[in-house]
Amino acid sequence: MRSFVLQEIWIGLRRNLTMTIALIVVVAISLSLLGTGLLFIKQVDSTRTYWQSKVEISVYLCTADSANTSCHGAYTPAQAQAIQNTINGLSQYVQASYFQNQGQAYTQFKQFFANDPAYASTVKPSDIPASFEVKLKNPSADYNIVSSAVSGMAGVDLVVNEMTILQKFYNLLDGLKNAVVIVALILVVAAVLLVSNTIRLSAFNRRRETGIMRLVGASNLYIQMPFLLEGVIAGLLGWVVAAVLLVGVKSLLLNSLQQYFSYNVGLKTTDLVEVIILTMCVGVLLCGITSFVTLRRYLRV
Repeated sequence: MRSFVLQEIWIGLRRNLTMTIALIVVVAISLSLLGTGLLFIKQVDSTRTYWQSKVEISVYLCTADSANTSCHGAYTPAQAQAIQNTINGLSQYVQASYFQNQGQAYTQFKQFFANDPAYASTVKPSDIPASFEVKLKNPSADYNIVSSAVSGMAGVDLVVNEMTILQKFYNLLDGLKNAVVIVALILVVAAVLLVSNTIRLSAFNRRRETGIMRLVGASNLYIQMPFLLEGVIAGLLGWVVAAVLLVGVKSLLLNSLQQYFSYNVGLKTTDLVEVIILTMCVGVLLCGITSFVTLRRYLRV
């Protein structure tokens, strides 16, 4: 039985070579796009988790060159202490806070722009303001309270809600992620139709063989097994191509983006393996179930 099944699979794949190749290509593209969407989901979640553990509010202090008219020169130690006392008095809203002087801020700035030394060289240490970095217990509910308390204080130049800025970036990534997933789902539907047509054509081309098998009392499973395995094999071949493409997406696209950021929020190899395994399951189930449903209609015994 094993040799017969293998022989029938080879005959089916060879007779419908063009459609089989087209099926493999469509499955590969749909699975690679689906996997890319899943990788984007993991990347966005990783980035969001990283930033949610960081600072939500930056209270920038006046410098000698501040454009804010409420600043009258650089902040004084007394003004910095008053701001610190105000923040400490909001302990029911503030989870943690620390002071970052100009030297520390400039060092961090150079680290952030280490890949753009030409730009970093145009900024002087005195151009980077000192700041109080504040992490809130409940950012969405407590921001206005803390911001109102420190805004307008002597020595305060600007209060920035970093989560609001980052939310625009998250929205952009979410939109790109959703677009990739939608295109992938459209291609999955196309793959389903192509699998169905390929299996139906294969069954039609071998209708004489299946008719003889019916007459000699072959079981449904025995008749359908070669066609089912044809679809599964095509799905596996498409998945292999998709897996190679996903490795390229991570290595050439997502990993290369890390050079523009100074944060360790890159995807791990385990994330890639999880996505590749998931796409394999999707590809095999997609082709297997579609083949089974098609065969129930066109190979009834």
